[in-house]
Amino acid sequence: MKKITLLLLGWLLMGSVLPAWAKVPDEEDILARITDPQSEYFYPNLMMRYRSGDLSLSDEAYHYLYYGFAYQNEYRPLESNEALDKLLLLASTLDIDHPEVKLLEQILVAGEEAMKRDPFNPQVLNLMAYAYGGLGNLAKEQAAYEQMRHVLMTIEDSGNGLSKDTPCHILMFGHALSLLSTYDLHTERAQIISREVEYIPLTTPRMVMGKKVKGYYFNYSRIYRNKPEGYVFKRDRTWQFNNLKPREYK
Repeated sequence: MKKITLLLLGWLLMGSVLPAWAKVPDEEDILARITDPQSEYFYPNLMMRYRSGDLSLSDEAYHYLYYGFAYQNEYRPLESNEALDKLLLLASTLDIDHPEVKLLEQILVAGEEAMKRDPFNPQVLNLMAYAYGGLGNLAKEQAAYEQMRHVLMTIEDSGNGLSKDTPCHILMFGHALSLLSTYDLHTERAQIISREVEYIPLTTPRMVMGKKVKGYYFNYSRIYRNKPEGYVFKRDRTWQFNNLKPREYK
C-alpha cells in the first residue's frame, strides 16, 4: 500500500515536558460522566453525535468519546477486524491521482463496517475522508477529516510520550502508529516495557526542543483490561501512511 500522510496543522509532536493542556485520562471521572444521563458527556448521546458527523463536538467531548469507548460492549480490541483487512486491501489498489468511482464507493462501505469495531481508527477516517472527497461529498469529507484530527489530538493531549510515566494513552496499538505517522516518523518494532506501557523506537532520533528523542511511550492498558482467558499475545501488523493527504480545513 502506498504511504499515506496525515497533517495536523499547528501541532508540535509531544514536547520535552508534559504540556500544560495535557489531559491524562481519569477513569473515575470518565466513567461517571459517560454513564450519567444528565451529563453533557452521556455516552449514547456523544456517540450518536459523532456518528452523525457533528462538527460542533468539542475537544473535551472527544476526550470522553475516545476514552469512554473502553467501557462500551463494542470495545473488543483483541478481536480481528475483517472489515479493516478488506479496507486495506482495497486501498492497496488505489490510483491516488485517478481513483475509480466504484473503488471509492467500496472503500466507504468497508470503512463504515470497520468503524463498527474501531470507530476512532485514524487510518480508516483518513481513507473515508479521501473517498468522500473523491466522490464530491465535501460535507462528509470534512466531517471525517475533523474526526480524524480530533482523535489524534485527543491521544496527543493525554501525555508527551517521552517517558513511561508520561505516556500517550491509546485504545488500539494501531492508533499509536497513526499518531507517529502523522509526523512522518519511521519506527522500529515496539517494545513492551511493563503491563501498561509500550515503547516505540524511532528509526532515526529526532530533536524536540533541543533534546534528542529516540522513541515514544504509549499506555496500552485498556487493550488488555478485559483480556479473554487463554488469549495469546499478538501484536497488530504495522503500517505507514503515505501520499494520500486529506483535504485541509481552516
